[in-house]
Amino acid sequence: MSPRDAHRDRVLILDYGSQYTQLIARRIREQRVYCEIQPPTLDADAVRAWKPAGIILSGGPSSVLDADAPQIDPAIFELDLPMLCVCYGLQLLAHHLGGLVEPADEREYGPAELSIEREDPIFDGLGERQRRTVWMSHGDKVQRLPSEFGVLATSEGSPFAAVRHRDKPIYGLQFHPEVIHTDGGERILANFVHGICGCTASWTMEAFIEEAVEKIRVQVGNAPVVCGLSGGVDSAVAAALVHRAVGDQLTCIFVDNGLLREGERQEVESTFRQALGIRLLTNDASSRFVQALAGVIDPEEKRRIIGHLFIEVFEHEAERLDDARFLVQGTLYPDVIESVSVRGPAATIKSHHNVGGLPEVMKLELVEPLRELFKDEVREVGRNLGLPETVVGRHPFPGPGLAVRIVGEITPERLATLRRADAVVTEEIRRGGVYESLWQAFAVFLPVQSVGVMGDSRTYENVIAVRAVTSVDAMTADWARLPGDVLAAISSRIINEVKGVNRVVYDISSKPPSTIEWE
Repeated sequence: MSPRDAHRDRVLILDYGSQYTQLIARRIREQRVYCEIQPPTLDADAVRAWKPAGIILSGGPSSVLDADAPQIDPAIFELDLPMLCVCYGLQLLAHHLGGLVEPADEREYGPAELSIEREDPIFDGLGERQRRTVWMSHGDKVQRLPSEFGVLATSEGSPFAAVRHRDKPIYGLQFHPEVIHTDGGERILANFVHGICGCTASWTMEAFIEEAVEKIRVQVGNAPVVCGLSGGVDSAVAAALVHRAVGDQLTCIFVDNGLLREGERQEVESTFRQALGIRLLTNDASSRFVQALAGVIDPEEKRRIIGHLFIEVFEHEAERLDDARFLVQGTLYPDVIESVSVRGPAATIKSHHNVGGLPEVMKLELVEPLRELFKDEVREVGRNLGLPETVVGRHPFPGPGLAVRIVGEITPERLATLRRADAVVTEEIRRGGVYESLWQAFAVFLPVQSVGVMGDSRTYENVIAVRAVTSVDAMTADWARLPGDVLAAISSRIINEVKGVNRVVYDISSKPPSTIEWE
């Protein structure tokens, strides 16, 4: 049973390619209302079969005037369902229902002042203030509304900043309520899903676990199941959830590739074998990985070598379970969304990153119990399943591990240096009380040496860069303004405790133009 079968209170989001579409879904989920993002190629019959309580049309980068612009089945507007049409969605509504859309004389990007002209349930709870800051991002402009629509709010650049059908609960917003820059945007979305669509707050992680356990049992039956455990949040929660469903039918395989953080293997083994009682096989392939990486400098070649060798080692271990039929993967909802094109299957945005190696090689049927969840929901599921905070709350860690945090060649000595420096970074940001506020924080080994003075001696030793960023989804990130005393403690401890390092630098670049990882 999928959530959309179990919950009548659900909202369908048609994605027109906005960078904020996932944010709309996250905001709806925060209201404890289930929603899904689907491509705009769905016709009215498919929408009707989905049985949503309401529909949201997202924004998008196209112009409705373009010949190849993503469109909508006009019959969807005739369904007896509440609709919220955001930015491009509003222009699409006007274009299809008899209004007029033209290129704007001046494009409107950034903050604008919204003037609420008429009371409406969509604005309930916003208080008496009639002027609010909202976020605009559009190049076209609705010049004339369809005859059956009236104005709810205006801005200096948008005379139809918020509109509503005179008889039906169909709304259009020229601004983006889902972004934090819109004052009261979260309340507007809450009013739509709860007040206008009539949804109850039924989407809870407790309910999800109960439904997911039943779904896993139906899919797997009595067959053995294997899971590749990395120690990261996604695979850990997926494994714990499957174990809740099928117990000892699950065997986890943990490959020690020698590129892990300090104490990571011991923590994984302790958590899964002792605390959770999950059957775990560990393959210590660290020397094989390090030898295979000797002399390799190019980051993509590092990734290729690590990926291929991991498959080889994992497959060898899985063959010991010769009757295994299912493979657990920690696929998340953003992975699913990004593999679906706004224009249909001909223009896929991004290949599904989790279906990239093992399934094709091993011919196992996938079990993906987290594919409907965002990262914050996965963490909540993990806590409900009893996983320790050290696992559930840990920062993301790249698949190739420390190999892509050593710029240049991988050696046992560089790995040991980086592993200890990275542990210091984690210890000090935890001690400083800032770990939970960061998306990631870690150390990077740089292939340069610098002159220093230690005691009465001249040194010529290695440089460690510290990277700490804040982010919501890793699509963009800003460098973290760590307290000075935390940075001072990190620098002092690394230089004094990590042999071969005499200089620590702090990375103050954002993404874009930089990436979070250095390689």
